[in-house]
Order: sequence, then C-alpha cells, then structure tokens
Amino acid sequence: MAWIPGGEFTMGSDLPDARSSERPARRVNVSGFWMDAHEVTNAQFAAFASATNYTTVAERPVDWEQLKTQVPPGTPKPPDEMLQPGALVFTPPDHPVRLDDYSQWWSWTPGANWRHPQGPESSLEGRDQDPVVHVAFEDALAYCAWAKKRLPTESEWEYAARGGIDNAHYVWGNEAIEPARCNVWQGEFPHHNTVEDGFARRAPVGSFAPNGYGLFDMAGNVWEWCSDVFQSDPEERVQRGGSFLCNASYCSSYRPSARMGCTPDTGLEHLGFRCVKDRD
Repeated sequence: MAWIPGGEFTMGSDLPDARSSERPARRVNVSGFWMDAHEVTNAQFAAFASATNYTTVAERPVDWEQLKTQVPPGTPKPPDEMLQPGALVFTPPDHPVRLDDYSQWWSWTPGANWRHPQGPESSLEGRDQDPVVHVAFEDALAYCAWAKKRLPTESEWEYAARGGIDNAHYVWGNEAIEPARCNVWQGEFPHHNTVEDGFARRAPVGSFAPNGYGLFDMAGNVWEWCSDVFQSDPEERVQRGGSFLCNASYCSSYRPSARMGCTPDTGLEHLGFRCVKDRD
C-alpha cells in the first residue's frame, strides 16, 4: 500500500468535457490514509475465495423474486437460461454502431464470472496479475472485510488519483494522453481498436507508470468501486477511474474527476476495485 498524505484539493471539474455529475468543481479536505498501489488482482482475490469459500454474485443463480422488484411491474419472467449465473461481457461489433445503445457491445453471458472473465470457455491462465473483474459491490466489501481494509470514498479516490497535482485534467498532469499513458481504447469505439497501448482488454497491474503517490492504473484499465452512493441514489454506487473501453469519442472517463454509477449487484468485464486503510 502507498501512504496518501492528507490535504485539500479541487474535486470535480467544470471543464467542457466534464459530465453534469462531475460539476461543480469544489474544494475538499481529505485526511491521510493508506491505499493499495494497484487494483486487487486475480491472484489476490483467489487467495480470498480459497480461504473463505466465498461465492461471488456472478456465480450465484439469479433470484427472480428479487429481480422482479427492480423491473417495471408486470415484466414477464425471463427464460430459465437467462436466470443462470453470469455477467456482462464486452462483445465488440465488427462495424460502426450508434453510441447511444450499449447493448450493441455488452452481452449477458451465462458462466461469465471472475474466474471466467469472457465466458465459460475463458480462464485466468497467465492472468494472475490482471485486475479481478465481475466483482459486485458486496463482493468487494467481503474482500475488504477479509483483508481488514475498506473501499475508498470517492473524495479519497479522486484525491489519491491526482497524485499531488491539484486541478489537472489527467492523473499525470495536463499533457495529452498520447503517447499511451494508460490502458484505454485507441481507434474507433467500439468496433476497431488499434491496440497502440499494447492491450486489447485488461492489462496486468503496473503496466504503466505510477502517479505522484506511487499508485498504478488510476486512469483506465478497469473501473473501481467506491463506497459512496451515486447522485444520492441508494440503488447505485460510485465507480471511478475509467477502463480499457474509454475513448474520447464516447467516454473520456480516464480523467480523475470522471464518475459513473452502477447497481451494486452488477458484474462487468471492466469493473474491479482496490482497498484503502485508515492510519493505524
């Protein structure tokens, strides 16, 4: 873990590419804390799962009685095969598509989970140092409790991501993202990735230079859970950092102020987490 000294910083952004959820920029104070230098890896999560016999949300059958409370009344029960354990996997089209319909590149995939990130035929072979993905919010909390840590607040996360450079556009400062400084999508999203950064999907942790606090992957690679609710909506939790799917034409969320909300039971191929710990 890296020590993050406390201080005051500008949280959020009023720049033209900032989303409404990032506004307004404001001054925030943060106390010092310890933070994992990189995302929790497959190897680390495997140690937790082995020690506790933990089963993630994506590995459990879908409970229709619980699910139907989250959809409009009268929604018919899906076929049984759609209620099998699974998660959302990135499935890129082979041609340009409208960017206002994410179902064009996300597919519910039975058998997808942290052990099988792209479906039942995939595995973690050679991927020990990749960030663990398909981890729901409660899965991340369970790991944190086992590791005697916790999830960061989003103010802690953004303060740490900035690495001591206040009010900069990126975690490395204001210089352009090219040449590749983090794992994001190059080319035309979502059908053509030039892979100029060397990674079509997740990159092993530590593949790019750390920020000023010695933290890796605070931009791109995978989104990371934070403890806060999103937009005062208890049904969604905050994610920070962007992912390997971020592209300026669609989602420039490799900026430290960028934020997204997601339901706590969601498992995604580009979603992981890291932990923090208070001063002893």
